[in-house]
Amino acid sequence: MENYRDTIISQYANSPTINQLAESLNGYIDPRANMQAFYDYAWNIDTAQGFGLDIWGKIVGVSRIFKVPQSLQDLDNPTMGAVTLDDESYRTLIRIKALANISAVNARSLNILLRQLFNDRRCYVIDTGSMTLLYVFEFYLTPLEYAILTQSGAAPKPAGVKVSIMQFVAGETFGFDELEDFQPFDQGTFVSIID
Repeated sequence: MENYRDTIISQYANSPTINQLAESLNGYIDPRANMQAFYDYAWNIDTAQGFGLDIWGKIVGVSRIFKVPQSLQDLDNPTMGAVTLDDESYRTLIRIKALANISAVNARSLNILLRQLFNDRRCYVIDTGSMTLLYVFEFYLTPLEYAILTQSGAAPKPAGVKVSIMQFVAGETFGFDELEDFQPFDQGTFVSIID
């Protein structure tokens, strides 16, 4: 406080004990320093750390801890391990979840979310009709990326819509001659869809 003596009523203005308590309290609790620290470490999403990001995560509804499959090859019977996101990854996930909370759930907004979540790598959403939606990734997801996509709720889906995930790399996947980046017969693997 700047004028802490003004907070002491006149009846106790000459009391050395009260004056010393007010002076000590003013020295220990400087609201200006504490407010700036609170703003930097908790309120400002760009600079928040640790507990501040945990508070933001609770506000937007996303956790820092995920159960991640050890391998994406056997998702019917996966071996799960827990992973805790570091502050930068968690900050990105919080921003995306906050955007998802206020966005319309349509292909355009989902494509924007995917681009931000996967750092502008080539991925997009296709409305395949019949109440189904397909997330297409032209790269292979890591187990952590798969867990974030399927468990975090950061990538929303319309109610009652089945979501599938397709991932492939054009140079390693079978395709036809019209598609220049795909492989001919006996050269690559067929695309895999994970439900």
